[in-house]
Amino acid sequence: MGFNFFSVMYQTSKSKGQELVAQRMVKWAIKLGYKSYLITSIYHDNEPIIRERELELSEKPYQVFEKDPKIDLPTVRVLSRKVNWPPRRITFRDFINILNKIDEELGINFIVTHSTLWNGPEDAAKWIMWRKLMGTINVNQKKIVYGHMSHYQPPEPGRYDPIERTYRMAWNMTELPSIFKAADLILVVTGIEGEDMITLGANPKQIYIFPGGLDDDEAKIIDEAKPDLFIEQFLKENKNKKIIAYLGTIEERKNPLAVVEIAKHFKNNEDIVFVIAGKPGDQWDKVYKESKKLKNVVLTGELTVEQKASLIKSSYLNIIMSKMEALGLTQIEFMYGGVPVITSAVYGQKWLISNGIDGIHLRGPDDIEGGVEAINKIMQNESLYEEMKVKAMEKGRNFLMSKLMRELIEKAKQLSSQ
Repeated sequence: MGFNFFSVMYQTSKSKGQELVAQRMVKWAIKLGYKSYLITSIYHDNEPIIRERELELSEKPYQVFEKDPKIDLPTVRVLSRKVNWPPRRITFRDFINILNKIDEELGINFIVTHSTLWNGPEDAAKWIMWRKLMGTINVNQKKIVYGHMSHYQPPEPGRYDPIERTYRMAWNMTELPSIFKAADLILVVTGIEGEDMITLGANPKQIYIFPGGLDDDEAKIIDEAKPDLFIEQFLKENKNKKIIAYLGTIEERKNPLAVVEIAKHFKNNEDIVFVIAGKPGDQWDKVYKESKKLKNVVLTGELTVEQKASLIKSSYLNIIMSKMEALGLTQIEFMYGGVPVITSAVYGQKWLISNGIDGIHLRGPDDIEGGVEAINKIMQNESLYEEMKVKAMEKGRNFLMSKLMRELIEKAKQLSSQ
């Protein structure tokens, strides 16, 4: 008998972290030999790929794709629509009924819902609890293992405006307890998040660390990447310099402007160059203006997959001065490539990078002086750097998605048989 896995996320994406984790879980469940689907909305990167009206008029309120036109994975796109509140969210319509129908048609054994502030996890929890209660009155129900992965970030001041922050607090206080009651597993990306989930009401026995993971296929691209590709395209005037790389969206939350401030302290150093690479965001104009004043900073814009892998392979250090990170998938990629990380050590980064082992913790996103000291410390101690490279690579290889999914499904199968 098969063991079918379903991952539930409010939309698909080619770039957004939570969406990519949900998609990669399906991809690697399939590669491990399990029938698997992503349950999602009609939207891909906020654009509809099916008209809502089409599903309203069809025989069933969802459409099954064995190969989705946007992400090339098996998907079930369900009747859904964008909402004005909460921001950046999509709601599934009639989702409990849809779950019943999907289970009848495809068979659900293990289901994981993702994210917060939307009705997918809420309705899935109600559906699971309903099934459990039917079992108590001798209505035969197969065991379905339910996991929830919040991708949690604390609603701290400065991270969100006061209205969204207090709404997030309200959602956490009202909906998470209901999800905890129904769930077999609460998937968290770090031990720190696990502690927060317990504080919010989860049973410690439910906590399961699942750090998002590095896609094995992307890891292979890093393995095969040629360092010269990036250097020839972007660093012809800085060919023999050590690269200190920032890779991520050029946005306020990621704080690349702080990297530029650190670079100013090394403007007379002929041995290093700072690379700031990523998709333009709300801090692009400031970063562009300041970086243009410096000969030791190269601002690239968004990179292709091959260029990104080449940058990782050619980098001396990775630096991230982020104001908030649930984990840091990009840091896993750099560590996999044997690149130590200098980090602001906020939230999940403090768990992911071991201070003095595979990187260095700073005193937060504004610690410019600490960033300068960390770079100097590593550059002046070659044996320390070589030790950090080895430890970074060892850790990165523990986060491969194939390994994480194999262990998660084995855990779910154990729970299913209890």
